[in-house]
Amino acid sequence: MSDYLVIVESPAKAKTIERYLGKKYKVKASMGHIRDLPRSQTGVDTEHNYEPKYITIRGKGPILKDLKTAAKKAKKVYLAADPDREGEAIAWHLAHSLDVDIHSDCRVVFNEITKDAIKESFKHPRPINMDLVDSQQARRILDRLVGYNISPLLWKKVKKGLSAGRVQSVAVRLIIDRENEIKNFIPEEYWSITADFEFGKETFQASFYGINGKKLDLTSESDVKDVLSKLKDDKYTVASVTKKERKRNPSPPFTTSSLQQEAARKLNFRAKKTMMLAQQLYEGIDLGKEGSVGLITYMRTDSTRVSEVAQSEAASYIKENYGEEYARTEQRKDKKQTNAQDAHEAVRPTSTFRDPNSLKEYLSKDQLRLYKLIWDRFVASQMAPAIMDTMSVDILNGDVGFRANGSKVKFSGFMKVYVEGTDDGHEEKENLLPDLKTGDNVKSTNIDPKQHFTQPPPRYTEARLVKTLEELGIGRPSTYAPTLDTIQKRGYVALENKRFVPTELGEIVIELMLEFFPEILDVEFTARLENNLDEIEDGKVEWVKIIDEFYKDFEVKLKKAEEEMEKIEIKDEFAGEDCEKCGSPMVFKMGRYGKFMACSNFPDCRNTKPIVKEIGIKCPKCEKGNIIERKTKKKRTFYGCDRYPDCDFISWDKPIERKCPKCDHVLVEKKLKKGIQVQCTNCDYKEKAES
Repeated sequence: MSDYLVIVESPAKAKTIERYLGKKYKVKASMGHIRDLPRSQTGVDTEHNYEPKYITIRGKGPILKDLKTAAKKAKKVYLAADPDREGEAIAWHLAHSLDVDIHSDCRVVFNEITKDAIKESFKHPRPINMDLVDSQQARRILDRLVGYNISPLLWKKVKKGLSAGRVQSVAVRLIIDRENEIKNFIPEEYWSITADFEFGKETFQASFYGINGKKLDLTSESDVKDVLSKLKDDKYTVASVTKKERKRNPSPPFTTSSLQQEAARKLNFRAKKTMMLAQQLYEGIDLGKEGSVGLITYMRTDSTRVSEVAQSEAASYIKENYGEEYARTEQRKDKKQTNAQDAHEAVRPTSTFRDPNSLKEYLSKDQLRLYKLIWDRFVASQMAPAIMDTMSVDILNGDVGFRANGSKVKFSGFMKVYVEGTDDGHEEKENLLPDLKTGDNVKSTNIDPKQHFTQPPPRYTEARLVKTLEELGIGRPSTYAPTLDTIQKRGYVALENKRFVPTELGEIVIELMLEFFPEILDVEFTARLENNLDEIEDGKVEWVKIIDEFYKDFEVKLKKAEEEMEKIEIKDEFAGEDCEKCGSPMVFKMGRYGKFMACSNFPDCRNTKPIVKEIGIKCPKCEKGNIIERKTKKKRTFYGCDRYPDCDFISWDKPIERKCPKCDHVLVEKKLKKGIQVQCTNCDYKEKAES
């Protein structure tokens, strides 16, 4: 018999921890929550202080029975769920079910699953923190009151299967608002003038700056002609040269949000996938003789704080592998976000000395890629700033001024390991200029005026939406991945070219919500509720008071909506063709991934098919069919012949009508970070990429 029983959430975590604690400890998994609100009813007594009605989750009976048996045999029970609100609530529910005194030292928390961290945490058990539990309860009850009251209303008035929620509804609204911005955007004309210059044997470029030293914006072709008329010849004089040394600091180590954003930019991972892989790395990976080891710290955090021990270890690694000059000499002061809980450390490797190369044989391809991203970011954050030599040159032809900016890396510092990605995929590059001095003469070889138009704001990618939600104070680290997953499953938004586009259904639901429940969609209101939940956690306010303030007003609006909300019938639009199985007209239907075609004779005929999008060219293989855009089961776009399976032509890249001038094979448009490049599928022919 084991002296002590330790309960965690997952078997992987249990396996890792049991090895560290020794024979006196038995570690078992609860498989997450064992109690929750019932799925078949609201489960909140709004007449009696919003008392929640908890039941054992269906299917968890055998697990709970096993835990009760083990708890009776043990001298002491330790509850070691994750170190956050959700983990505290799981521990509280377990204590309730296993008759463990919540005021006893039964709760153990740790930020990383390593031998030292685990052993240290068991030296300092504590009682269950009821402020954390109440904060989680308040969120759960708030979400239940919103979801279980508005969702049935939407089912009745619009269609079955819809849902509403505090965070998900705001996320959909942001996507719709952005789409409206794009639709209503009026492009404004502007111009640029770029000049190519020669200085001895060297060449460089400069852009028009202004007249008489004052910056001038070019808004029309007449502005450009006026500037060009002032240019006397191709001889220019260097009016001033400014050289500076600029420090560039590394990004701080990852929070949950920044990890999701960077994994989307650099690894093309969805938020859900990032969190799943991070969970595996945190709970423990089998490293052969070393056994199961937790490779990263807890992945749900909004803090960039790093322990002194981790900083010291990173400094040793950096000095040993890169040199003394690459180690950071000053203590970094990262600005804490106003709404950050700062409960535990940033996401970092549990040991800097466990570098990605040493783990290749133990990790899956995607686990390794994510671990490398976390390791690179952390190590870079502990390194010295990069030093850039910058140069700004003003060049004059009479009164007309051009300016060239150049930079080069003088000392790479943290950039030797890692540079943060950007949403547009463009990273800062060196731009070297000749060694120019004031008074030097340079010669222009080409003047290139170009017309441009301002662009609308971009649609949200997953990374950009997560960043926006975080900046607005909507939701918390643990909520972003499930929120993005839900709004797609409900059919409110779809992903097109990795960007969110609202569906007709999403627009209908948000319009109704704005009319009857505007506060649910109000960004400031939702952010204020998040702050209230933080205040409950800090013990500053009672959770019942926060729920009551919300529900009294919400209940009035709910009754009004039930009486006044009109039923909306989403009529099927005829597709203009007949069903090949029964002859009935085909109609467009709205599904979770957007529109599709279905037989109007449903349910007698269940024929469905995707909406075919022709790209306007003949199949290059059979020359009889047309090339159409198709989707894989995972919604990845590809191109194929509409005569499939008679013709098996397929291409991930979009074919174009022209043939390769070199070998007469198919040309395709290849999407690159810098734009679209036309290239041959058979030979090495390529055309310059267009951004």
